[in-house]
Amino acid sequence: MIFLDSAATTPVRREVLEAMWPLLTGDFGNPSSHHELGESAKRALDAARTSVAASLGCRASDVVFTSGGTESDNLAIKGLALAEPRGRHIVTSAIEHEAVLESVDYLARIHGFEVTVLPVDAHGLINLDEARDALRPDTTLCTVMYANNEIGAVEPIAALAELCRAQGVPLHTDAVQAAGWLPLDVAGLGVAALSLSGHKLGAPKGIGVLMVKGRRSLEPVLHGGGQERGKRSGTENVAGAVGFAHALALAETDRAERAVRIAQLRDDFVADVLTRVPAAIFTGPVLRGNQAGADSHARTDGDVSATTPTRLPNNASFCFPGTSGESLLLELGRAGIICSAGSACAVGSDDVSHVLTAIGIDEAIAQTAVRFSLSGDTTAEQLATVAAEIETAYRAVRSLSQ
Repeated sequence: MIFLDSAATTPVRREVLEAMWPLLTGDFGNPSSHHELGESAKRALDAARTSVAASLGCRASDVVFTSGGTESDNLAIKGLALAEPRGRHIVTSAIEHEAVLESVDYLARIHGFEVTVLPVDAHGLINLDEARDALRPDTTLCTVMYANNEIGAVEPIAALAELCRAQGVPLHTDAVQAAGWLPLDVAGLGVAALSLSGHKLGAPKGIGVLMVKGRRSLEPVLHGGGQERGKRSGTENVAGAVGFAHALALAETDRAERAVRIAQLRDDFVADVLTRVPAAIFTGPVLRGNQAGADSHARTDGDVSATTPTRLPNNASFCFPGTSGESLLLELGRAGIICSAGSACAVGSDDVSHVLTAIGIDEAIAQTAVRFSLSGDTTAEQLATVAAEIETAYRAVRSLSQ
């Protein structure tokens, strides 16, 4: 099997599982309990929070553990918009994850918020001038993703954060896909809130983080025991938190080098596919080669935007006109290649990808989309095999449709 669907999920790293194991066995206490087992769990949870904060460059009190990216997005958007709204206006983009778009829609339907949706260009990137014009005196929140899960577009978050700060508007970014590939230093990014999900970077499913900067008010979405300093009730997933902290620290250790290496493999793979299947359409931002691994920490001014690429280093997405994306997936699956037709969170939906239509792809062509998302373990030999199998699968599907 060749696994090229890391944007959907990743396996739990052995080191992460080993770090979690004591919390699933001997130190299984509830961190809210006032006895030895509870206190031990509380110490482990506090250590995990401190570790995550160190990876993000924020305070430990800014870190809220959640069940994953979806909850983090919901808590950030609803929590920030409803806590101390200076108005009833939200700005977002046309290619956000469903967790963001549906949270914004909830605020519009139930709480009367007005929403401005920023369009994107053919590469999936917002226009900063349009973003500046969209911000108003009554804008209570701006939420724009750091990196897109389907086409890998990396938005100019640091520059957008500057615009938002000038207007006094908090900026939330969904950084689920960025983790492990792009700088996550929140000071450099300048965001007020940032969402992460553990299973995208080698931690288990069911654990995530919301970073909320400073003493910003946050209306809770879950009510009950008042855990996470009242921001997220529910007994904490201590083992998951420990696993998340360990996975994030490991991912940050060699992130810059890994991003450069995988970006080069991705570039060669894209060139190979387009040579074998000239009719294929490469969707999303253009490639920028080795610049994909640039690290903001190499600079002295902290300007993340100056060193961040416009495309995730591990993302390659195509449309194959005249075929069916699902049929191509079946053919590739028979060859032992695991990839995706788009967002794993939209599986079962008959709707055409809102991301692809937002960048101007015709609906019929959008239905032929296939996404390949590499991992840090992907090899050149694997990608050469996949490119050859794509050509074979493309010809097989085309022959059936003629």
